[in-house]
Amino acid sequence: MALLPIRLYPDEVLRRECRAVESFGAELRALAGDMVETMHAAPGVGLAAPQVGVDLRLAVVDVTVGEEEDALIVLVNPEIVAAEGAEEDVEGCLSIPELTDKVTRPSAIVVQADDLDGGSFEIAAEGFVARAICHEIDHLDGILFVDRLRGLRRDRARRHLRRLERGLLEVRA
Repeated sequence: MALLPIRLYPDEVLRRECRAVESFGAELRALAGDMVETMHAAPGVGLAAPQVGVDLRLAVVDVTVGEEEDALIVLVNPEIVAAEGAEEDVEGCLSIPELTDKVTRPSAIVVQADDLDGGSFEIAAEGFVARAICHEIDHLDGILFVDRLRGLRRDRARRHLRRLERGLLEVRA
């Protein structure tokens, strides 16, 4: 496995709607493994394929950051099929360094996805896990967490993004 470079805003791949995964096999497995290693090393709780420059509907989530082996969720072609409630909490993003803000997300979701072998499964998630999955699925649709902000929070985020675009922020590796 290998650590992959994480793409940072304003990289255009972060704004693309990703293609569905159609080919399941060793290459997809290797990419998912590299994404998990990259996510844990960052450290982060989720990583979507466009964040490593790959235009595919693949995301990994592990809110324990590798502390619990069975906490890892690998989602291929995920779609939210049900959502309920709403919770506001702080989010950040590996692709938008030095920015966090409160985002409203569903408090519970049900997701339909494929596994790495192409088999279909459904997962129900609540709280922080639901938030992390929603965040990563947004990435697959070209949506960043800052797009979910409103009012003064959105204005503050836009200023931050402009500074990133101009290279005015020192990004820590």
